[in-house]
Parts: sequence; structure tokens; C-alpha cells
Amino acid sequence: MIETEKDNRKLVERAILIGMCDHETSEHEAREHLEELAELVKNIDVPVIGEELVKLKLVSSRYLIGSGKAEEIAERVKAENADCLVFDCDLSPSQQRNWERLTKVCVIDRQEVILDIFAGRASTREAVLQVQLARLQYSLPRLTRAWTHLSRQRGGAKGTRGEGEKQIEADRRMVQQRITSLRKELEVVQQQRSTQRKSRDRQNVPHAAIVGYTNAGKSSLLNCISGSDVLTEDKLFATLDPTTRRITLPNNIPLLLTDTVGFVRKLPHSLVESFKSTLEEAVLADFLVLVLDISSPHLDEHWETTMSVLKELGADDKRIIVVFNKVDLQHDPLVYARVNSLFPHKIMVSTVTGQGIEELKTEFIRYIDRQTQVLKLRIPPARYDLIALAHDKGQVLESEYADNGDMLMTLNICKTFNTRFKEFSLSA
Repeated sequence: MIETEKDNRKLVERAILIGMCDHETSEHEAREHLEELAELVKNIDVPVIGEELVKLKLVSSRYLIGSGKAEEIAERVKAENADCLVFDCDLSPSQQRNWERLTKVCVIDRQEVILDIFAGRASTREAVLQVQLARLQYSLPRLTRAWTHLSRQRGGAKGTRGEGEKQIEADRRMVQQRITSLRKELEVVQQQRSTQRKSRDRQNVPHAAIVGYTNAGKSSLLNCISGSDVLTEDKLFATLDPTTRRITLPNNIPLLLTDTVGFVRKLPHSLVESFKSTLEEAVLADFLVLVLDISSPHLDEHWETTMSVLKELGADDKRIIVVFNKVDLQHDPLVYARVNSLFPHKIMVSTVTGQGIEELKTEFIRYIDRQTQVLKLRIPPARYDLIALAHDKGQVLESEYADNGDMLMTLNICKTFNTRFKEFSLSA
């Protein structure tokens, strides 16, 4: 729920959404974006009473749009008794202030809506810190004089007092100090995560990250495969904190699966930056499981957005297994025909009925088999360095000592190490 300053709280109850249609965005695309904005606003419990699509021909520094159209929207706000305007694009701090002066109501943009959702969903210490950092970075250039009775603080000794420090300057300094403090706290938390990751990596278990558009069913897929109970809701950004589960595939090979935060169109850059440590699970994974909601009418846009964010993270060159979820909700043969032509190697699943889950596990096995090999080895005591390498870089499935002291070992290890063990291999 969007609120005003904490000393004068007022709940926002009626919002009008403003979308933009320009030379880069068609009217159809702009309306799709407005639909998604309405879904985002619903997730902060703000009722939407109307929408306005503005055809933007020339950008205005004052209101973003022309003053005539701005006055028209202000009249609509008054006539419909709205108490909030939500823009589907980013507003500059000055534009936001100008709109609030014109309409006398709360004015926010898409970025602030997403920040508010993230703030309500963060649960782990890292996610809370990341959201706080992003919100402060967003609010810093938007600070106003909230306390007019403290417009200037007195300073200096008697007879030498200057004008003192403006309250807005003091507020800005406090926010900057808090940003610095949050960054230091985040460094500590991220170091702890890095330590946990190193411990996990030492196990040399293959690792996959589940990525995709928000509300595509990533957490449901993790639950379906692993039998866990990660939070699943029919909401945007239900998952903010990465959750990793260890599963055992049908060939007894273990796999780590990580559920990551969902992507969204126009994801604020500050959030991408703040959540880099969370999203880097996708960067560091051995391969990605990209989940798409086949029942969504915006399938193409979701694919493009997901690939765009992965590219920004530097993870777009990873091997990707494309998974279409919610096949139980899609019955249009034309959609399937198009998906089949564009993604010949995709996997269709339903986390509700269980359809395709075993096929997906088989695909996991195929990928891991392409990257690793199982070796049967006989290593003499003099080559303890290879025994140590086997434990450090591979997964020792079986081991026992022979009568002469040799180590008999069954090892699953990346194929790049094949030459190191070739001399002692018992495999056919």
C-alpha cells in the first residue's frame, strides 16, 4: 500500500493508470504494458478506477507530456475523485513534483510500484537490505522539505552564526549515510553467501538455476521436482529470495536446483544492480532452466524480457533448457504449433498435473552426461595427488582399497579431467 510521509499517513484507495504510446511503442504494446501495470498495482492493494493512454509525440521536461493533456488528466483526477496517478514509465523527480502540484494527489511511476512490491515480499536479511538500498537510491533525488518548521538549522557560535544547514540538505546527508551503511551490511551478507556457495561448490554437484518471467511458475516447478514447499502464490514477485534444493535424478546423480527472482518488463536498473548477488545464481549455474507460461498472451514479450535481463547479467551464453509451464491451461492448437516451430527442443510441463516432469528430469540427465563421465579407476598409493583431485573436483560414487593398497574408485567427473586419469582407468 502506497502511503505518504509517516507523520501524515494516508492510504491510497483510487488510482488512475497512465500509459505512453510513442514512436518506439505501438498502441497494442502500450495497452499490454498497462495491463501488466494494473496487475502490479493490484499487488500493492491499490484499486484501479481508470486508465489513460497518452500518445506521446514530443517529450516535455515539465510533465513528460504536453501541458494541455496534463491539465485534461488533472481534471479527470478531480472528477473521478482519484487519489493517485500511476505512470507506466519513469518520471524524473521534477516531473513527479510538478504532477503532484498540478493534481494535488500522490503521483508514482512503475519503478516505485515495483520497489513497493519488493519491499513487501523481501524476507531474508539480504533481500531486505537490497530492497532498502534500492528504495533509498530511488528516493534520494526526490527528497522534499517534509518539515517546514525545520527549514534551516542554526549553526555557529554566537555572533558568527551562518545561515545553517537546510533541512533538505540534512535529510540528503542522512540518506547518503544510510546508503553507505546498507552497502557495508550487504557486503558482509554477500560474503556469507559466497562462503556458503564455495562450500556447495566443493561438493562438485551440478547446479541449475530456474529463471523466467515473474509468475511463470518457477517456484511451483521447483516444488514439483524436489517435493519441497517453497512459497507459491499467483502473484508477481512471490519469490524474492533464491531457494536451492538438492534433488537426486533417476540415475542417482545429484543436482542442485535454485529458484530465482522473476523478471519483469522495465525492471528498474537499481533493482538489477541491488539484486546482482541474488541473480548471480543464474550467472554461476552450470545451466539454466528457463520457464515460460504458455497460457500467457504475452509469451513473446516474456521471452524477450527474460533474455534481455540474462544478457545484462552476463548469463545469456549459458546452456538453456526451455520449459513451457501451465500446459493444462492452454488449449489453443495454434499456440502449440507456433511454439513447436520456434522451440523444437522445448519441454512441456504442468506442475499441477505433473505432465512432463519426468521428461524434464531426463533432460537434466542428458545435459549432465554430456558434461561429465563416470570412470572406474585403480590408483596406486604413490598417486595420492589424483585421489585428492578426484575428491576435490569430482563425485566419488564408490571407493575401496585393494589388497596391494591401490585405491579402487568409481568417479563421476567433468570430461575435461579425462586425460589426468586415463592411465589408471579401468573403464572399457
